[in-house]
Order: sequence, then C-alpha cells, then structure tokens
Amino acid sequence: MNTNTPKVSIITASYNSSLYIESVYESIKAQNYLSWEWLITDDCSTDSSLDMLNEIAENDDRVHVFKNTVNSGAAVSRNVSLSHVSGDYIAFIDSDDLWLPNKLKQQITFMESAENINFSFTAYELINGSGDKLNKTVDSTKSGSFSYLDQLQKKATLGCSTVMLRRNAFSDISMPLIRTGQDYALWLKLLKTGNNAFLVPEILAQYRILPNSISRNKFKKAVRQWSIYREIESLSLPRAIKCFCFYAWRAVFRK
Repeated sequence: MNTNTPKVSIITASYNSSLYIESVYESIKAQNYLSWEWLITDDCSTDSSLDMLNEIAENDDRVHVFKNTVNSGAAVSRNVSLSHVSGDYIAFIDSDDLWLPNKLKQQITFMESAENINFSFTAYELINGSGDKLNKTVDSTKSGSFSYLDQLQKKATLGCSTVMLRRNAFSDISMPLIRTGQDYALWLKLLKTGNNAFLVPEILAQYRILPNSISRNKFKKAVRQWSIYREIESLSLPRAIKCFCFYAWRAVFRK
C-alpha cells in the first residue's frame, strides 16, 4: 500500500466538445480527492473547445492541454495524453461524461486495499444531452472481477469513464490505433497480461447518451465488435463466432 497520497492522471480526448467540456472539468474539480492532473488532447476541434480548455488551464495548473496537428481520432488523442502522465494511477473520462464527487477517492481507496487490484471500474448511470437521468444503470448488478475471457464475452461493460489503472502494473497502456472501440481493445490487451478488472459496484459516473452516439447504433457496435475479435485479437473463426454469440445475447438481454 502506498503510504503517500497517490496522484491520478486523468486522460481525455476532445473534439468539438464545447457544449460539455466545462461541465466535465467541473465534475473533476468537484472531486473530494485533490491529487490529480487532467491531461486533455484536442483533436483539431472546429468549435471553441480548444479556447475553453486553454482558459481552464490558465486558471488551474493541474490541467494540461495538448493539440493534435491533424484530426486523428480518439485513440491517438488519448495516447498523446498518456505519453505525458506523471501519476501513480491513470483514469479516463470522456469529453461529455461526468463523475460523482467521490469517484476518485472511493476508487483509489478500493485499489489501495489490495496489491493485486491493478485494474478497476465502477458502475455508472445514463444521462441525456441535458444531464437528465435516463433511469438506467450499467454494471450495477454485477460483482467481483473479470478476466480476459470474460471480456471477450462482454460479461461486463467497463465504461471508459469509470476505468482506473495502476500505472506501474502495465508496460504498455497505449490504445490500439482504431477509430472506434479502442477502449475495449485496450482493456483486452491489459487483461491478457493476467490481471483481472475489479468492479467497484457503486454508481460513480454518468455516461451521456447523445443522438449521434455510436452506442445508439447496434449495427455499428456489432461490426466493431466482430472487427476487434478478428483483426485485433486474431481469434479463430469458430472462437470469434462463439464470443460474438455471447456478446449478441448480452446486448439483447442485458439488464
């Protein structure tokens, strides 16, 4: 156990996030855990996102803003932020999601309680573009930890904005360079090291569902899932079909 206060490096990719980026910052700033840095990379936004982020950084020295030279996608943007981490732990938050005020403290306490907890995630709830709750939660009825095989079969969702990693437990935390699903591909890569993902079964984050979100398009999600099985994980056709059947069943019947 770390006898000092562990520092958390928070990773965000931003593209045209002006509607929500200030509220994301406010949810980080409102944390009752103070040892953090926010590393956010702008992916050539065409709105006022970058100006807003630079203004935030000018007034809070814990915020560090980076900018891609060309629009490159969330994986590249997150990897830019990851290349600058200085914390003991790494957490992720998307540019339109929110954290509850006790998220960092509760998750750090959980991970510091045992040396083998190098990867954790929390339950979360869904909100709409206006921040209204949609009365739906994810991973709130599950418990325990999840292995590589479990995640091939999507036994838990592992929302990106809920994940926290112990930095020194992994030699490579870079996201695979794919346009969508790069967070899921990263979780699989990390779980293949033999670590499990441990669930903090409390709602500590809010995931924003927007009309143009890929999470609303079941067909695109299915295509992405199959592509990760075959092209990233290089599963054999029979094994990919088996895992996809588990994925599809849970996508339909998950509560």
